[in-house]
Amino acid sequence: MLRVENLVKVYGDVRALDGLNLEVKPGQVYGFLGPNGAGKSTTILSLLGLIFPQEGRIDLFGEEVFRDGKFDEDRLVRAKARIGYMPEHATLWDFLTPVQTLDIIADAFKIPQAEKEKRIGELLDLVGLKEARNRKVGKFSKGMRQRLLLAQALINDPELLILDEPMSGLDPKGIAEFKDIIREQRKAGKTVFFSSHILAHVEEVCDTVGVIVKGKLRLEDSIDDIKREFLRKAGYTIIIETNSPVDFSGVEWRVTPLGGNKYRVVSQEDVREELHDFVANQGAKILTMQVKEPSLEEIFLKLVG
Repeated sequence: MLRVENLVKVYGDVRALDGLNLEVKPGQVYGFLGPNGAGKSTTILSLLGLIFPQEGRIDLFGEEVFRDGKFDEDRLVRAKARIGYMPEHATLWDFLTPVQTLDIIADAFKIPQAEKEKRIGELLDLVGLKEARNRKVGKFSKGMRQRLLLAQALINDPELLILDEPMSGLDPKGIAEFKDIIREQRKAGKTVFFSSHILAHVEEVCDTVGVIVKGKLRLEDSIDDIKREFLRKAGYTIIIETNSPVDFSGVEWRVTPLGGNKYRVVSQEDVREELHDFVANQGAKILTMQVKEPSLEEIFLKLVG
């Protein structure tokens, strides 16, 4: 669906993209995660042919659209007809209404009149702007403008949605609704690639995450596999509660009493079975056991230093 190989973009002395590699497969919701200035927007603008990298390769829908400084314009135009794009910062026509705005964009995609009218109505309902359909955009809040930008990204019923910081400026209710829309797009078989520096947004809706730091992809995998691998490298933190005190003297694990008969056990290996046997040999019983998984935020902070 989308593949980037060894992409390089240099602005003066700054390497915004430094040999970037990533792949988004059909049907994925791919969270492109990184701190501000990591290269997220530069990557997206490169995918859309809006800026020119100096080196590397970009494939869209199985066709090579860019290699080493040159776009294949015909292939790029064909690919962009199948893409919906929501920019992080965009200028909307303040003197138009949402209906008029979407009508112009639908005409750019040559959508037939009857289909266009139906599509506009459905999208304004989807993004919660049905009641504001005839209000001037200039009177919209930041959150309402974000909703309209999402609607325009969906106007051509795209196979691939590219969203740059899409939940910026939304209130908690708007964020929850936005996440629901992304999930609905996945159920409809769409592929979603969206950038964010807010980890909770990525963790709740994405099946795959790529972490970019200083123009390089530092990590790419499913969230579950990322956590599992990080846990394996960082060690296991296991919280247990027993029905009577346990003496942990002489063990190789790092054990911290937490009060009462509760203990924190830290080990490089998963020692849950050994813990059961160790406690049972002292005539005690484990009442509760919990493996504390790292959050995506902890992993992210570790990666970016």
